[in-house]
Amino acid sequence: MTAPAQLDRPETDEDVTPDRPWITIVWNDPVNLMSYVTFVLMELFGYAREKAEALMLDVHQKGKAVVSNGTREQMEHDVARLHARGLWATVQQD
Repeated sequence: MTAPAQLDRPETDEDVTPDRPWITIVWNDPVNLMSYVTFVLMELFGYAREKAEALMLDVHQKGKAVVSNGTREQMEHDVARLHARGLWATVQQD
């Protein structure tokens, strides 16, 4: 018995495009000190002090900074962790 020369592809109505990456944004607030924001970014994401300070300065000067990216579930988890530390954060599709 020989294998068929061509295989039929199954037809589906499902959207099979890959999930676009999601991002976690930390927003500026009038409550938290810059040193605290730096500390939280280092603690939660393992960033070096220089990177955490650069992100904190973006939050302070530009009003926001993207601090992580990945699947929606991962980003929702990151937002929950940031909220638990008192930072204002949201999830957005990149």
